[in-house]
Order: sequence, then structure tokens, then C-alpha cells
Amino acid sequence: MAQVAFTRHLLRFFPDLVEGEVQGATVRELVDELERRHPGFSSYVVDETGRLRRHVNVFIDEELIRDRVRLSDRLPHGARVFFLQALSGG
Repeated sequence: MAQVAFTRHLLRFFPDLVEGEVQGATVRELVDELERRHPGFSSYVVDETGRLRRHVNVFIDEELIRDRVRLSDRLPHGARVFFLQALSGG
């Protein structure tokens, strides 16, 4: 079980998105569970091929994940995972 947190920007699109425990052994499983709980969530963090979007970063215990393609980074029990979606524009 991982402890998950999000940027405030995602809360604007998913008001019921709450920080807390989410089941998953990898980042991919975490994204899949968050999509199950909050339909549409994954489209904000991964593209149509399943890769992490260019302006999204995911940290596990303050360390940037390594696998942006398959999201196979393992989550140690009790890991803190932070989804950061950078905003772009002028």
C-alpha cells in the first residue's frame, strides 16, 4: 500500500481525489487503481500508449521514477508517491 499525494491542479479536475493509501505494487498498478476510483485520471498522467506524459513527473519517496514508458518502478510498502503535473503556457 502506498501513500499518494497530488498537485492541486489535478484536484481541479477530480474534486473527490483525496490523498491517502492506494493499493499497488508498481506505479502502473497505482495509476490503474486511481483510474478505477476516478475515471479519466489516467488520461491526465499517461498518453494513449500508456507512457507518462511529458509534463508529468512521479516521485517515489522524493526520487523521480526511472521507467516513464512501462511505469514498472516497484513501490516499497508504505512508499510515498507524489504525482506532479507541471503547467505550461505563457
